[in-house]
Amino acid sequence: MKTVVIRILLVLAILASTNVMAQEKLHIEGSTTVGPIADGFAEVFSKLYPDVAITVNKSGSGTGASALIDSRCDIATMSRFMKEKEFKDAVDKGVFPVAHAIAMDGVCVVLHPSNPITALTTEQVRDIYTGKIKNWKDLGGPDLSIVVISRDTSSGTYETFESFVMNKEKMASNIEYVSTNPQMFGRVESTRSAIGYVGYGFVKSGVKAVTLNKIKPTVQTILNGQYPVSRPLYMFTNGYPKLGSMTHKFISFYLTEDGQEVIEDKGFVPVTNY
Repeated sequence: MKTVVIRILLVLAILASTNVMAQEKLHIEGSTTVGPIADGFAEVFSKLYPDVAITVNKSGSGTGASALIDSRCDIATMSRFMKEKEFKDAVDKGVFPVAHAIAMDGVCVVLHPSNPITALTTEQVRDIYTGKIKNWKDLGGPDLSIVVISRDTSSGTYETFESFVMNKEKMASNIEYVSTNPQMFGRVESTRSAIGYVGYGFVKSGVKAVTLNKIKPTVQTILNGQYPVSRPLYMFTNGYPKLGSMTHKFISFYLTEDGQEVIEDKGFVPVTNY
C-alpha cells in the first residue's frame, strides 16, 4: 500500500511540474515611467488569464531596449523611441522592433509645494541645470540655493528632457542623479529648494508642476502636443505579434475601454477615447 501511495504522489508531482513548465509566460521589461501602466495591465490580465505568468520589471528604457534586442523579454516598455543604433543592433541579431504608442505623457518640471514660483520657461530651466542660475532669488523666489536633481542618463525621461529642455547643452557637474520617477518625486517632496522632473503620472500631492512656457501640463495640452515636453509612451515587440497571442492582447489592450481606464487611473493620457 505504501508503495502505491508513493507512486501516486510521484505521478502527481510530475503532472504538477509539467503544468508549471507548460504555463504561458509574458515578460515585460523597461521604463519606470511606463511601468505603472504595464503593472495595471498585468493586474487586469492576471484576472482575465490566471494561467498566464506575467512579470513586469522597471529598470529603464535603455534596459528594456537591450532586453528586447537580446530576446530576454516579450515586450520592452520605453518612454522614448528606440535609437538608430538600438534598431541596428536588434536587426543584426534577427530582432525586428515594432513600436506601439500606447499613451501620451508630459515631462513635468516639479518643485517643492512651499516654493512660491509657479511658472518657468524652458530657457530658465536649462540655465538652472547648466549652473547659470544657482539661487531661487534670481527668479523671484526665496533666497535658497537650488538643489538640482535629474534622472540618470539611461532613462528615457532623461533623454526627453535633454532633447526638449537642455537643447543638448551639458548639465552642471553638481547635478544629483536618481534612477526612477518615485525617487525623483521623493527627493523633491523632501527638499524645499529642489527642482526635478517627472512623468505626468507622477505629479501628485507632495510636489507641484510649474507652468512651462506659459503652458500648464494638463491632459488636453499633453494630448494635443501644446505642452512643450509632450511625448508618446511605447511598448516595443519583436515584429508584430501573432494575432490572438497573449503578447498581442497585452500590447493592444490600450485600445479597449478598460485599458484606457487603467492609463487614466495611472495619471497618463490615453491616445484613443471610446
